[in-house]
Amino acid sequence: MDYEVFTLPNGIRLLFKPTVSSVSHACIIINTGSRDEPEEKDGLAHFIEHLLFKKTEKRSTNQILNYLEAVGGDLNAYTTKEYTCIHASFLIPYLKKALDLFEDLVFHSLFPVKEMEKEKGVIMDEIASYQDQPEEAIQDDFEDLLFSGHSLGRNILGSAESVTAFQQQDIFSFLTANYNTEEIVVGVNGNYTSREVQKLFISLFENIPANRNKPCRVTPNYTPLTKTVEKSIAQTHCVLGNQAYSIHDSKKTGLLVLNNILGGNGMSSILNLIIREKYGIAYTIESNFTPMCDSGIFSIYFGTDAEKSDKALKLVYKQLALLRDNKMTDLNLSRAKKKINGQIALGEDNRMGLIIGMCKSLIDHGRVESIEEVFARINAITSNELLEIANEIFNPATMSTLTFVPDEAE
Repeated sequence: MDYEVFTLPNGIRLLFKPTVSSVSHACIIINTGSRDEPEEKDGLAHFIEHLLFKKTEKRSTNQILNYLEAVGGDLNAYTTKEYTCIHASFLIPYLKKALDLFEDLVFHSLFPVKEMEKEKGVIMDEIASYQDQPEEAIQDDFEDLLFSGHSLGRNILGSAESVTAFQQQDIFSFLTANYNTEEIVVGVNGNYTSREVQKLFISLFENIPANRNKPCRVTPNYTPLTKTVEKSIAQTHCVLGNQAYSIHDSKKTGLLVLNNILGGNGMSSILNLIIREKYGIAYTIESNFTPMCDSGIFSIYFGTDAEKSDKALKLVYKQLALLRDNKMTDLNLSRAKKKINGQIALGEDNRMGLIIGMCKSLIDHGRVESIEEVFARINAITSNELLEIANEIFNPATMSTLTFVPDEAE
């Protein structure tokens, strides 16, 4: 993989991947997210991400929003459990604009109290919007069940109570504690020379004061839980799953393959073919595996009519049992490897996703895996390994279940 990494004395890193294209992509990723928030401050990392765009030492909100859009560029951001990311796409001549804006937003935002109060209303609407979508709300509530009492279970958006209580000092305290310059990576993917990108990066980021404060992340414990909640909804929604492998666990790759077979990308997954195509009892059924720095989430979601939910759940458990009890044939294993390898290769065409993924890999592992290395790990997986993983993760005795059911009083 053709890329270079350059590190400033303050710890901020540049990851540059040259590409022949008229469109460039860039990002700045900070290794902090909702799991790093203090108790009773849930939603603070996401709140800060919103406010980064409101006012800096040299730009107003309108100037920030128009800075790249005025030249046809695109600017956006997101917060996860473990990362905060700002990203932009733009034409070749505007790299300086993008990186200058990143530096300004991350290190010179002012967080005015007036803007804080306005943004609280925006986020309250965002929370309400998610609560109106049971297929979204159940995922957040399931993670709260899976990581009960742990910061990983917190809703990234926070709650109405926590968001309305945020004070300006909460923001500054969080930034000091978590915006570690050694955990910040700037990524650039575009048609430039290494020298010009490095020179620009140094000029913009070398004078940022070093911050080497490190958040203390505690590995979660786990007790399987089952919960049913009545809601004013028309269908039953269900999520079942387990705590799973971290990004550092050697079994991670095997579970990625199993998840892809079971209910991952595409219409040919086992669960989609059985639950939707064969029996027609769910419009959406999918499984997901999200590895994190010290744990992971494996989950299966489906929504269906209330009278069909028991049958859907039995069919799901039946497929999990087949994967636990039966060694995969060489032919099926070969097909599964070809499928996921092809999907990964196609994903390389998403150059924004590629540069963000490379930056996260640099943060998590200190290096970036080439696609050939990824293929080699996948191709080395054996059916015995998949059987072992299936018995660990797909065991009903260790899985948690959350179900939203229609309120009979409605």
